[in-house]
Amino acid sequence: MNFTDKLKKINTKTLAAPIIVIMMMAMMILPIPSFVLDIFFTVNISLSIIVLLTALYTISPLDFMVFPAVLLITTMLRLSLNVASTRIVLTEGHNGPDAAGKVIEAFGHFLIGGNYLVGCVIFIILTIINFVVVTKGAGRIAEVGARFALDAMPGKQMAIDADLNSGLIGEEDAKLRRKQVSQEAEFYGAMDGASKYVRGDAVSGIIIVVINMIGGLIVGMIQHELDFNKALETYTLLAIGDGLIAQIPSLLISVAAGVVVSRVASEQDLGTQFVTQLLAKAQILYITAGIVGGLGIIPGMPHLAFGMLALIIAGGAYKFQNKKQDNTISEIVAPKFISPDMEEVTWQDVAPIQTLSLEVGYRLISLVNELQDGELLRRIKGVRRKFAQEIGFLPPLVHINDNLELKPTAYKISLKGVEIGSGESYPGKLLAINPGMVAGPLAGTKVTDPAFGLPAIWIENDLNEQAQAMGYTVVNASTVVATHLNHLMVTNAADLLSRQEIQSLLEHIGKQSPKLVEDLIPKMLPLSIFQKVLQNLLIEQVNIRDMNTIIETVYDYAQQTQDATLLTTMVRIALGRAIVQQIFPSERELPIMALENQLEQLLLQAMQTNGSEGEGIEPSLAETLASQTALATKKQEQLGYIPVLLVPSPLRFMLARFLRKNLPQLRVLSHAELPNAYSIKVTNLVGALT
Repeated sequence: MNFTDKLKKINTKTLAAPIIVIMMMAMMILPIPSFVLDIFFTVNISLSIIVLLTALYTISPLDFMVFPAVLLITTMLRLSLNVASTRIVLTEGHNGPDAAGKVIEAFGHFLIGGNYLVGCVIFIILTIINFVVVTKGAGRIAEVGARFALDAMPGKQMAIDADLNSGLIGEEDAKLRRKQVSQEAEFYGAMDGASKYVRGDAVSGIIIVVINMIGGLIVGMIQHELDFNKALETYTLLAIGDGLIAQIPSLLISVAAGVVVSRVASEQDLGTQFVTQLLAKAQILYITAGIVGGLGIIPGMPHLAFGMLALIIAGGAYKFQNKKQDNTISEIVAPKFISPDMEEVTWQDVAPIQTLSLEVGYRLISLVNELQDGELLRRIKGVRRKFAQEIGFLPPLVHINDNLELKPTAYKISLKGVEIGSGESYPGKLLAINPGMVAGPLAGTKVTDPAFGLPAIWIENDLNEQAQAMGYTVVNASTVVATHLNHLMVTNAADLLSRQEIQSLLEHIGKQSPKLVEDLIPKMLPLSIFQKVLQNLLIEQVNIRDMNTIIETVYDYAQQTQDATLLTTMVRIALGRAIVQQIFPSERELPIMALENQLEQLLLQAMQTNGSEGEGIEPSLAETLASQTALATKKQEQLGYIPVLLVPSPLRFMLARFLRKNLPQLRVLSHAELPNAYSIKVTNLVGALT
């Protein structure tokens, strides 16, 4: 590839910024001929006009997103021109007014008539307009706009999430709208800073003109031996001309900045808004024409000027009135637009229910706002990661919405549209949880830990060290919500395992053992049966991380039975070591509860009579079983042991399902699930008191 081909591949647009920077450096360092300086002055004026017109015809501020950078570049360009023009005015000004270039001469002679006093007055007036009125107002609007944009970001982000969750917009539209909200805040923040450039430019313009006048007077009198009046007139005219050349483009840029930051969101450019809103009502124009015409009748007033203006305003009012009537007639004749409320209902109006959702009050929005570095978002990601690592499958996304019907500090967790948990969390405070052995009370609001029901106290941050020293477990507001969410996800893991998660899980396992998965599902076992087996395991708090063992066990027994309960029993036996280790991580002698022999025989007979599901157990026997198991469980916990009931294999599924509702902390194991490496110690007999 030759040099010419390489040049063709260069994007010329990317060279614009480096070229401008090189030009500014050259003007500051190198002496510039007067005719080149005229070209640069012309470019500067043209650029300021382009910027102003672009601002006037911009619909949205984000359409002119480069404007803060343009303010900086144009400001530095004007200052560079001031440096270059100062050099040539001081070195060549004694040769005549055209020695510094035709543009400076034109501004110094034609625009102010060669009168340097008039020039000084005009320059001061332009500077006051720019500095006191336009720049100050634009800077204040930019500052307020930046604050309002940042304050409104959380609400806008939550509104976008609400539209996304309700199905009104798609994921791509949501990403685009989030990007626009972020860019809008960044734009107003940048405009707040960039307005300081314009303000500084106005101040520097005054200082540069004064320095040029004083410096020119000294140079003319000392170096070029000009008399005082001649030096004062020559260099003052050149300094004023140079100042006006810089001040007029600066004023145009300041007006453009004011137009951009003072625009209210609309789908029309500024000129269209002026015409349609300022001149829209003919009645106002008629009244104005009458007032102007009345002023023209007053003796001494310019009758012709006021009379002509009154006729023009009245004619414009008449024209706008007729045009509005024509538009009204066309609206009546034209077919009416059908509002969204009158459109036919489609399937797009049926919003799917999110599997897992978190709704928060408005005081908790800061915890879930990405732009405010919401800590709860990171913790929720950590909860999902921990769940996937410990339980064995990737849970669905947690959809977060704001809910103004909730208390400001409240939150609600829902599963498939049904509330499964709620609580309150106080940003800026800490929750001190009493694990059962604390040294004393704390000052704060007494509550109950929403996740595990332990007594707790909301305390101020300065009591953190004191609470920890007294034995409390101290967590912040985000951790309270995340812990509650994690507890509910683990408790309802079976409901989170939908067909979609099963399919994704099998695809993930299939990458390692594709043949095993293909041979099992759907050739030997329907996906629904396999899902039921996994859900049975999760209901009894058995994780499904060892998917290879689960699939192999189901594969071995799928030809013999399609019963999900029997398949679950065989899988539990295969996972026996993992189940026991999950309950007793470091013990070899297992303290467990067992059934009293007579009660065990009664239950076996009931199962043989009513089937393995255990339905229709005699009420008195069921009541005895429930009460005696509750007593034994309480005694086991008082001894400091985990409540585990060891039963014969035929009874395990029936008892686990029967006792789960009232004793969720109780784990029911069968003899077949215990590995040979473990020994048992019976610490309690269920039914021994009957």
